[in-house]
Amino acid sequence: MPANFRIWFETSFNILYLSSIWWLVVLMYKNLPKVDKKTLPLAELIVAAFALLALGDSGHVGFRILALIFGGPESSLVIAGESIRWIGLGTLATTATVTIFYVLVLIIWKRRFNKTYGWFGMFLFLMAIIRMVMTMLPINNWNASIPAQPWSTYRNIPLMIQGLGVAYLILRDAINQKDKTFTQIGCMILVSFTFFIPVILFVQKIPLIGMLMIPKTLAYIAIAVIAYKNVFKTESI
Repeated sequence: MPANFRIWFETSFNILYLSSIWWLVVLMYKNLPKVDKKTLPLAELIVAAFALLALGDSGHVGFRILALIFGGPESSLVIAGESIRWIGLGTLATTATVTIFYVLVLIIWKRRFNKTYGWFGMFLFLMAIIRMVMTMLPINNWNASIPAQPWSTYRNIPLMIQGLGVAYLILRDAINQKDKTFTQIGCMILVSFTFFIPVILFVQKIPLIGMLMIPKTLAYIAIAVIAYKNVFKTESI
């Protein structure tokens, strides 16, 4: 598959994804007044988490579109005398926001099940801090067309620990409390990482495997739909 075609295809899909996720965020926000007062803090956290996810992905897709408009994947802009590629900026934006997204999911778990973070929860917070620090190191070289290896894999390890760790906490308590909504959400987080991990490990050798990001992204849409239909007390979308 030609690189330019793949970029345009991924960008078109991402625009559809962003339209869907922003639509769900708006619907969630509009339904906040209808949410029970006891559930409202949880609902507000969910809105914040998905708004942040959508914002970061909007930057990712937006910068990619600008790159295509201004000359292709290698095009860049100059900031403070430094040339920075549009696509690199977009990747950095979504890298940061997805990390914070899983921090918010951890807080959502705590509120939903009235738990304390304990050592494991604090460990997951530490993973978020470590990942954010790792993304700021020069070795990332966000201007590179191909991410530095094996560093690109290393910087995603804390995110995988974050996501799989919070999925474990959610499923452990949701199954124990027969919470169908969060059992589904926990399962969808696992589904997303089932598709994401092969991309992290093998996309450098097999570029086409990057297409697994599509079902991974659809899993996020599924999480948003499940949360919207059950936490925000709505019958349909």
